[in-house]
Amino acid sequence: MTGLLLRDAELDGRLRVDVRIVGGRVSEVAPVLERRPGEAVHDCRGGALLPGLCDHHVHLHALAAWRGSVRCGPPEVTGRDGLAAALAAAVPDGHGWIRGVGYAETVAGDLDAAALDRLRADRPVRVQHRSGALWILNTAALRAVGADGGDHPGVERDGRGRPTGRLWRADDWLRSRLPRTGPPDLAPVGTTLIRHGVTAVTDATPDLDAGAIAAITAAMRRGALPQRVHLLGVPLGDAVPGDDGGPEPVTGPYKIVLADSGLPAYDELADRIRAAHAAGRAVAVHCVTREALVLLLAALDDTGPLPGDRIEHAALVPPELVPDIARLGLRVVTQPGFLAHRGDDYLRDVPPEDRPDLYRCATFRHAGIPLALSSDAPYGPLDPWAVIAAATTRRTPSGQVAGPDERLTFGQALDAYLAPPDDPGGPPRRVRPGLPADLIVLRVPLAHVPDEPNPVRAVLTGGDPVLLEDPL
Repeated sequence: MTGLLLRDAELDGRLRVDVRIVGGRVSEVAPVLERRPGEAVHDCRGGALLPGLCDHHVHLHALAAWRGSVRCGPPEVTGRDGLAAALAAAVPDGHGWIRGVGYAETVAGDLDAAALDRLRADRPVRVQHRSGALWILNTAALRAVGADGGDHPGVERDGRGRPTGRLWRADDWLRSRLPRTGPPDLAPVGTTLIRHGVTAVTDATPDLDAGAIAAITAAMRRGALPQRVHLLGVPLGDAVPGDDGGPEPVTGPYKIVLADSGLPAYDELADRIRAAHAAGRAVAVHCVTREALVLLLAALDDTGPLPGDRIEHAALVPPELVPDIARLGLRVVTQPGFLAHRGDDYLRDVPPEDRPDLYRCATFRHAGIPLALSSDAPYGPLDPWAVIAAATTRRTPSGQVAGPDERLTFGQALDAYLAPPDDPGGPPRRVRPGLPADLIVLRVPLAHVPDEPNPVRAVLTGGDPVLLEDPL
């Protein structure tokens, strides 16, 4: 293909133009362009033409594993009987294990090994909490991983020192004791992201090992994962290997998790931030609670910030801390999509005085704090258009509005997906000559997108069609 001519595309919500793609970049934009010999043509039919979206916080391997797991929480499972039925019907994997995901306490309370045994005891069962921070194992699973002798601090124990079945942020420890399997297939994840118009992602999984990085790299090079990928979990001192010039992920800021189940000591956090900054990497810090945020801001006051430092989630931000976030030059990567999935739980469980602090968006923009939106999939909804809708309406599943003053306009929410992966919350990309041709064509003009449940009609990566409903 010598090039690609996109005809009759809506640009910037107001112009109808032709756009020429040459060498993987936008080369010309004009009201009318003459077709060149051998040039392919795609008629956009007046649909909006946008840069591809970037999901600034996602977990690729967890998303791939989610596809083969038993749903154990809302909306599919909402009560104990439903959970029992789902686990009873589950087919064990090739090693005899059952893997469940998405559990919430509203289904059957605080699960432990004994409670899980009553639901299914004949096979090793592990069920992940919807937060991603907790695994619950039944007795057969505890026995299989040797939890009695486990020395990980996340292995919860009762008063007699026996494992309860609850493992807090012990993914690496658990993975090392599970039957060895290859990495999950990332091709379905790449395809699903493309169908949503996502052409770039930031994988926010902490502490990636060499095998996980190699699997992502291999998926990119064989085209199974056509997105551009930034990684937050590359260990300090390591680099993404590259040896043949093919597509490969890029090392991003360094991920630090301030776990809800146990905050680190102040000096420990400050030392980790200093080490990352000394290595030339900003930090991306998981902060869900007020206490975690206070700790982080104090540490950054001590260490000094580095451009690119970012707060992941910012789930609960009191107004008095917003000026400190702005003063330190931090950016926020948040997930208002959780309101559409769990908002009723928040409105029930969060004290009334704290509810306005949930998943702030408009406040950050007003304070000049760069704001990026993302999914946190598989723990939050993957569809960026659903996240954008959640940011604009802030409606819970029951239709209540959680934090009406934090609503964004559609354009503001869309722009929060249009910043490049190395500058979340920065200036949104626009279709202009010189832009890399990672582009999406929508079915409708921009003004009609909020009413369109499936707006993406075509996707290009590097100028090549990877989703095209109509042949060229």
